Amino acid sequence: MRMNVAPHLLTEDRAEFERVLDDALRNAHAHPDLAEAGTRLSTTQLRAMALNATALITTAAATEYDHFVKVREQTREQVRATAAPDPAETRTGGPDGAGVVAVVTVLAPLLAGTAAVIFLLVGAVLKMLDPAPAFADALLTAGLFFGSVAAAGLLWAGAGLLVTALRNSATEVPAEAPDDELTRARAAWRAALLERGVLPFLRDALAATPPPSVPEQTPPPAGRIPKVGYSGPDFTSPNEGASDIRPTYSSPDFTSPDFGSPERQPD
Repeated sequence: MRMNVAPHLLTEDRAEFERVLDDALRNAHAHPDLAEAGTRLSTTQLRAMALNATALITTAAATEYDHFVKVREQTREQVRATAAPDPAETRTGGPDGAGVVAVVTVLAPLLAGTAAVIFLLVGAVLKMLDPAPAFADALLTAGLFFGSVAAAGLLWAGAGLLVTALRNSATEVPAEAPDDELTRARAAWRAALLERGVLPFLRDALAATPPPSVPEQTPPPAGRIPKVGYSGPDFTSPNEGASDIRPTYSSPDFTSPDFGSPERQPD
């Protein structure tokens, strides 16, 4: 999500603004007027609304923020001025000269030590011969000389490293102990941002949102009993619905034997 940043809010302070907002939402239960956070509006919705209104929220603490930015810039300038090289050293070739001295300090003990080992070994081997060459003692003496030079070079290098470490520790600004004025300015801005910016905005956002409506339960009309499970059979009287039409029967048509054909008369 893209955050609308106030014109005076620097990019490096956006994360600080979001931390203040997240702390306020996390501790909303500690404020009675924010008790409905999460009911009327969720925490995610409130956070999104606050990020979109960053310009409005940060304006409430503009004075404290301007002071904080000014103190921070002054502190950075002091650190840069302390870490800058001394102009006198630059004119005398300080950095370049220091580099040459450092190279010589490292290489001199190494070269002298190597020469001392070689001369001492060769001189010792020659002294074992019978008769020993005349320059065997000279090689041993040269080996002892270069050994002394190597030892002196090591002592010099150690002293140089110690002096450099002490000089750097005296001029560096420890990161664990920030400037007291800068710390106070940051704390004042955070407090003003919380009390005059974030919390009022969250209160207004909750107040402007109506509570969720609960559907009313309407009772069933009187005399209407819902059927549960099953319904009784519908019994009707046998006479109900029966047709009144009865079948009609006609009796057979019996005739007398006397009523026969007139053609045959009995004798």
